Amino acid sequence: MAFSPSSGGGGGPTPQMNVTPLVDVVLVLLIIFMVVAPLLVKQLHLATPPQQTQAAPPQTPDDQQVLVRLDADGTVRLNSAPIDPAALEDKLRRVFAARVDDVVFFEAADAANYAQAVRVMDTLRAAGALT
Repeated sequence: MAFSPSSGGGGGPTPQMNVTPLVDVVLVLLIIFMVVAPLLVKQLHLATPPQQTQAAPPQTPDDQQVLVRLDADGTVRLNSAPIDPAALEDKLRRVFAARVDDVVFFEAADAANYAQAVRVMDTLRAAGALT
């Protein structure tokens, strides 16, 4: 409360409103809404390819991927067919001669021997594969 000077005549204290706490609260709410407002917008723009109406042509053996797998028991497989590790390089060279790309996917079982997996990868690179 503030006292206003009066020139006599029984003037008492006159109340004045303190707006400082009101302004503080309004500014805090404004900042909160400014921070939260961009988070409320949830839009995802997605462009999907058109649906294919005709069936895809069947894949020929030349279109298939080359997969070399090393099993936990040490068996080396070329596209699910077991193969002798010594003959793997020659077989891959013949496969690459008939293909445009020299990409090979190598998969080793979790329990496979690490040294044997490295030997198979070195054989793939020696055959000219891009692993």
